[in-house]
Amino acid sequence: MPKQRITKEMVVNAAFEIARDGGMEQVMVKNIADKIGCSVQPIYSYCKNMDGLRMEVAGKVKIFIQEYIAAHINKDDLFRSIGRNYIQLAKEEPNLFRIFILHKREGIASLDDLYRTEASRELAEVIAEDLHISVPAARRLHLNMLIYTIGLGTVFSVTSPGISADEIYAQQEIAYEAFLKSETECRKET
Repeated sequence: MPKQRITKEMVVNAAFEIARDGGMEQVMVKNIADKIGCSVQPIYSYCKNMDGLRMEVAGKVKIFIQEYIAAHINKDDLFRSIGRNYIQLAKEEPNLFRIFILHKREGIASLDDLYRTEASRELAEVIAEDLHISVPAARRLHLNMLIYTIGLGTVFSVTSPGISADEIYAQQEIAYEAFLKSETECRKET
């Protein structure tokens, strides 16, 4: 029987599945080897540094989440559906959600830096057009909702047996209305 050739992609995919099932803390050489069905030696050849492998897993998680959100967007209610999708993701994939939220982000010294790395200018423009507010107001609204949704999603992903999604969505809607009202009141004052 020929020897199985272990590739870096197999290692990263196995690490991703382990993280998905049990969290990043379960991404260990022995667990990866067990998942693939090989000895630890091939894993060590790709994982001289577990931090590097964990960064690759975090990158794969980010791609998974982007694809998840894109696949579940309601184009008729884009802004709300994105927020709801993050909450749904926290419910369905709590380990991936925590990895995404808690992975280290380099070069972030302000909330503006965070917004630029986590959101697109195009999305702020779409929000502005849909809600009839300025692009800067849309960015502030979106940033506030990102922060709020991340908090709600984190609570949602770490509670057991879990808060109902309807309760979370209702709280998210209350925050949205309050943030939007604040932005429209600021516009009236200027």
